[in-house]
Amino acid sequence: MANRIIGKYRGLCENGRIFPVPHYNTCLAGIRAVAKRCGITKHITWHQSRHTAATTVFLSNGVPIETVSSMLGHKSIKTTQIYAKITKEKLNQDMEILAARLNGIEEFAGCTI
Repeated sequence: MANRIIGKYRGLCENGRIFPVPHYNTCLAGIRAVAKRCGITKHITWHQSRHTAATTVFLSNGVPIETVSSMLGHKSIKTTQIYAKITKEKLNQDMEILAARLNGIEEFAGCTI
C-alpha cells in the first residue's frame, strides 16, 4: 500500500521530497473554510489549529504525548508538554483507566488496599 501511494507521487516534487507539501496559505485557507462551515466566527490561526489538534483531538483521545510530539515535529517532548496542556477531560479519563486497572486488587506491594 505504501509503495503504491509513493508511486502515485513519484516525480512530482522537484525539491527531493516524496510528497508535495501544500503552501502555508493553502493550509490556512482550508482551516478557515472548515471553521466557517462549523459556524466558528472567531479569527483562526495556524498555531491555534495545531494546539487544538494536539489537545482536543489527539491527547483527549488517548494518543500518547510522545506520538503527538513526533506528529507535531517537536525535537523535545518538553515543547509538546508546554504546547499541549492536559485537559480536565484527559485527566479524568486517565484516572478512570487507573481505577479500573486497580479495581479488584486487594493487596499491592504487601499492603492491603
